[in-house]
Amino acid sequence: MPIPICSKLQKWLPATVALMLFSAALSAGIQPHISLPQTGLMPEDIAVIVNDDDPLSRRIGDYYQRARQIPKANVIHLNFPPNRSTLSSDEFIKLKAKIDRLTPEHVQAFAVAWTAPYRVDCMSLTSALAFGFDKKYCADKCEPTAPSPYFNASGPHPFDAYKVRPAMMLAGATFTGVKDLIDRGIASDHTFPKGQAYLLNTSDKARSTRASIFAKTAEEFSGVFPVQTLEADFISERQDVLFYFTGLTEVAMLDTLEFIPGALADHLTSAGGMLTDSTQMSSLRWLEAGATASYGTVVEPCSFPQKFPAPAVAMFHYAVGTSALEAYWKSVAWPGQGIFIGEPLAKPFAPLLREISPGRFELKIFSPRTSRLRIEKSISAAGPFKLASQPQTIRRGLNRFHFRFNEKTDGYLKLQWH
Repeated sequence: MPIPICSKLQKWLPATVALMLFSAALSAGIQPHISLPQTGLMPEDIAVIVNDDDPLSRRIGDYYQRARQIPKANVIHLNFPPNRSTLSSDEFIKLKAKIDRLTPEHVQAFAVAWTAPYRVDCMSLTSALAFGFDKKYCADKCEPTAPSPYFNASGPHPFDAYKVRPAMMLAGATFTGVKDLIDRGIASDHTFPKGQAYLLNTSDKARSTRASIFAKTAEEFSGVFPVQTLEADFISERQDVLFYFTGLTEVAMLDTLEFIPGALADHLTSAGGMLTDSTQMSSLRWLEAGATASYGTVVEPCSFPQKFPAPAVAMFHYAVGTSALEAYWKSVAWPGQGIFIGEPLAKPFAPLLREISPGRFELKIFSPRTSRLRIEKSISAAGPFKLASQPQTIRRGLNRFHFRFNEKTDGYLKLQWH
């Protein structure tokens, strides 16, 4: 992989993320008179794209729609010849016009129910779906591409805010493999896993361009995630892998690792995103090993770090409760040549509110920074809301808060943090 002379990665540590959008859709059985911020995509925000000419695609799309309880109106049916790596730009433009026509206006992102095709001419399929086919997102030589307006963005509604519907592929060689992937994603929700982040600076220096920010990443996440920065080509015999970012053409010993449900993992290399016909290790190997999402490039990107996930950005957004799709997409500055694969709605760090005894509630919040929890009360759902008690400190990492609530006497509560 050629090494370009390129500018430093643009500032990758997120600014304060303002989570201002509220949702009354809480966990099953939770009091509907309590609202809290929506930190990430919900099932109604996703449209599932199915190729009806591909039996495996139909089966994957049907299972995902039912497993994630995605509205049937959000399932988009296409017809085109399957089992090939690439769509021509002309063919894709016609398909995209149909997708745009059938997509409900409120939909924010796409789940793609097939593994191939994964490419549209010089773009990845997921980026072509997000941006439309445009050669400014391609590079014939060792050059930059157009930036993503969604890079390091705040908020859970990318289409409303940026007119971008990011996409992720439910990819795998078999239905069983994709079903296992989907089940892992669902199992990860609200689990607040205690796994490790492994950031590897390998002997392949052309593919270790992200290593320059690994020490800073470890420093920034001290007390949030355990981060190991290693001078090694691989790790083995680990049972706690939550994040694994490395750079090699082939990554050894994946079969000795145990990935925690919700894990993100990828390797910086030229052709990892060539899912079905790469001469290097396909990004599918990460999903087959147990990761819940991954990323790779579909054409030679050169080793611009901007064309690959910035670990700190992905970890930060995951920690504030976004989905795997959002965390990964927000971490890539120039994603035009890169494919996102995995279970889009996995949200291991999304806040969890549950009633632990009659009238007594527990709120779990995971945070990568110190902030404040405000509990506001109103006799009406429309407000006005006033502070019910003194704000409480949200510390870095996992937080638990307990409070009492009786809808007959307390009316409505709004929980918020910034």
